[in-house]
Amino acid sequence: MNYRFQNLLGAPYRGGNVVVVNNTHLISPVGNRVSVTDLIKSETTTLPFQASSNISRIAASPDGVFIVTVDDNSRCQFINLRRRVVLHRINFKKPVAVVKFSPDGALIAVAAGKLVQVWRSPGFKKEFFPFELVKTFANCNDKVTAIDWSPDSKFLLAGSKDLTVRLFQLNRLKDAKAKGLHYNKPFMFLGHRDVIVGVFFGVDKKSKQVNKVYTLSRDGAVFGWDFIKSNDLDEPESPGTPERSVEGDEVSNVSKKRKYVDVNDDDGVGNWELAKKDYFNQSPAKLTACDYHRGLEILVVGFSNGTFRLYQMPDFVCIHLYSVSHQKITTATFNELGNWVTFGCAKLGQLLVWEWKSESYILRQQGHFYDVNTIAYSPDSQLLATGADDNKIKVWTVSSGFCFITFNEHTNAVTALHFMANNHCLLSASLDGTVRAWDLFRYRNFRTFTTPSSRQFVSLASDQSGEVICAGTLDSFEIFVWSMKTGRLLDVLSGHEGPVHGLMFSPTSAILASSSWDRTVRLWDVFDGKGSVETFQHTHDVLTVVYRPDGKQLACSTLDGQIHFWDPIDGLLMYTIEGRRDIAGGRLMTDRRTAANSTSGKCFTTLSYSADGNYILAGGSSKYICMYDVADQVLLRRFQITLNLSLDGVLDVLNSKNMTDAGPMNLIDDYDSDIDDGVDKQTRVKAGYDLPGAMANRGRPIVRTKCLRIAPTGRSWSAATTEGVLVYSMDDNFIFDPTDLDIDVTPEAVEAALGEDQPSRALILSLRLNEDALIKKCIIAVPPVDIKAVITSIPFKYLNRLIQAFAELLENCPHLEFILRWCQELSKCHGHSIQQNSRNLLPSLKSLQKAITRLHQDLGDTCSSNEYMLRYLCTTSSKQ
Repeated sequence: MNYRFQNLLGAPYRGGNVVVVNNTHLISPVGNRVSVTDLIKSETTTLPFQASSNISRIAASPDGVFIVTVDDNSRCQFINLRRRVVLHRINFKKPVAVVKFSPDGALIAVAAGKLVQVWRSPGFKKEFFPFELVKTFANCNDKVTAIDWSPDSKFLLAGSKDLTVRLFQLNRLKDAKAKGLHYNKPFMFLGHRDVIVGVFFGVDKKSKQVNKVYTLSRDGAVFGWDFIKSNDLDEPESPGTPERSVEGDEVSNVSKKRKYVDVNDDDGVGNWELAKKDYFNQSPAKLTACDYHRGLEILVVGFSNGTFRLYQMPDFVCIHLYSVSHQKITTATFNELGNWVTFGCAKLGQLLVWEWKSESYILRQQGHFYDVNTIAYSPDSQLLATGADDNKIKVWTVSSGFCFITFNEHTNAVTALHFMANNHCLLSASLDGTVRAWDLFRYRNFRTFTTPSSRQFVSLASDQSGEVICAGTLDSFEIFVWSMKTGRLLDVLSGHEGPVHGLMFSPTSAILASSSWDRTVRLWDVFDGKGSVETFQHTHDVLTVVYRPDGKQLACSTLDGQIHFWDPIDGLLMYTIEGRRDIAGGRLMTDRRTAANSTSGKCFTTLSYSADGNYILAGGSSKYICMYDVADQVLLRRFQITLNLSLDGVLDVLNSKNMTDAGPMNLIDDYDSDIDDGVDKQTRVKAGYDLPGAMANRGRPIVRTKCLRIAPTGRSWSAATTEGVLVYSMDDNFIFDPTDLDIDVTPEAVEAALGEDQPSRALILSLRLNEDALIKKCIIAVPPVDIKAVITSIPFKYLNRLIQAFAELLENCPHLEFILRWCQELSKCHGHSIQQNSRNLLPSLKSLQKAITRLHQDLGDTCSSNEYMLRYLCTTSSKQ
């Protein structure tokens, strides 16, 4: 019951900008969540909170402690990154294009529509109004698209859709009028002929003062501007009310004479002049992303055709030119050192970190860019395979959240996945009419199962021995049986009169269970060839079927929202759970009935038993996943998979103000050509995408759960949803869950017990406190000769937590023999108690078994390698 959200797989990036903090941690938005990737450890985690809609902008403080996120509804969250909590919230009430911290971290600049707002950055202190508006610049004539701070946090550059760049000063000088400085009217950089994409301050390496400004527009133009101090001008300055701008095509003599505040700390005066104009010459591709590193004076630019370039400024020398995809690059950013460049492609869900000096990738991750249909856990729960509508299969490491292999041989949607018992083979079924077997050692498709005529497979199963492979079809309503060793078709099971969407072998016998839309569940004896041996009739279409892990119970869901539990041995109906009310929730924008009165989607399409078989998870076309107690047929808990209002079906009640004569307002898109860079409306009309004057109705993704799987260890479960693959786990070090806490149980008391050479007392105190780091420290501190005495003194109620600690230590601790001795003494001292309460301890014991099995395999591989190396050396020495 203590499952909490842990991670989001299958979608490393979906849009918006990314930032890098502390040089090695990549912060990226994933829908309405924030993902943090450690580029050194190759691990990714998803923060536990959610925004109200898809996050479009992220900014990080210079020290990496705070981040600010802004979603599509202009709602902002101020987050403590280290503690992973939201400190403050605010609504900017206008579309936010850019948000950026000042270099000193005290201010936050926000481009809200045509305004540039400067807010005081909140801190740890709780305040009623944490955000304080310091200043607002309302000089722009169109939406602001780019912002940059000067190094001293006193000046702001703002680029706009009105093709201009403005220089703003935050603090007004008292003697500005006496000096003849034009403070109230910001300086304007003119000359660009397209929307401004990036604006950057340049710094002189010797004097460390701002002496340049770079402005970049979408048509691929780069303008370099130099600041000329007053004593360097040819003509003397004169006060007055001059023209406030310099055009890129022609520098006015009048404007040369006018004085403006120096952007450096010496409060001098001078003017800006256009020094150089350069072009990328990437037509028809448009400039879509850019970043500038002041220290190295390197500019990176990304284009709508998927290419990027690195330039050494101000000489405009191209260092690198590469193509990373065939879609638009939506974000590009340097880390603080400037040795890594991060690129993101929203349409492909692609996130890349490239080291430009060595020309190598630090990170390459790409998620599924269509819905995930099916998932499968490996027997040791370390790997998770996903199959989607993009015809691809990806295998993820659950602990790190990284995808390490992608199989793309299927030519149609992948509908079912199954791991073999040996943990090294993965089976997949697809609508392209093939079932494929994948080798996870050599990463290849070593066997393909086909049928005499093309079929569409939607379900897949394998017996415990791995000798027989079965797949159910969508079109012919048959079940095909193949031999795993030879790949030959052994049998075709006929009898169903509808698509076979559920297929599973009994864990304890060779009986195959299948469910179909013909309202039946059938049991088949595959090896004896007797055909269907039992048929369970239902009143509605059967959507899926699963066996309990002990093989003594069968669960199936029907179209009327019920879950039926059968005894497969006696053929009797044991229980029935009515789940229509439990899964109901969420009204679609196109629904004409309320969520309470609607009958569509009120059924479970996927089921999964827990490791001990006591409870079952159920999900479907709803925002809820339900957990039921099987014996009592009661709802234990409902998990709401998302709060993202960018998806359809999240709200139970819709606002009637958003309904127009043309339909829901959110489904109407008048299509602004500026959104899709380089593609105008006339091109779309000629291509037949949109009719002239018509409005495109692209719809919104509908929240749903397509597949549920509980890990064999029982410590976690995953759900393939519209948001991606959500991973819920009980193994979370951030959870504080004391077992037996009182005023004397403190970390200081644990340290004192260790100092007084009382390892048994220290370990029990740490178990009562349930602090993960302290428990492991106390285990390591026990001398090997005292292990038996300490383990004998541990009460039974703490064994579950102690076994979890052993499993985690085996995966990360180098003291292998020491931890195994703990496990041995635990089995000797508490073996009888563990055997009597095996059901309660089963998840922890499976985690321990997983860790020991993995270590055994690693040691076996190392020993085999050493053995072959020694044989080779002995053979070589004997020949010499």
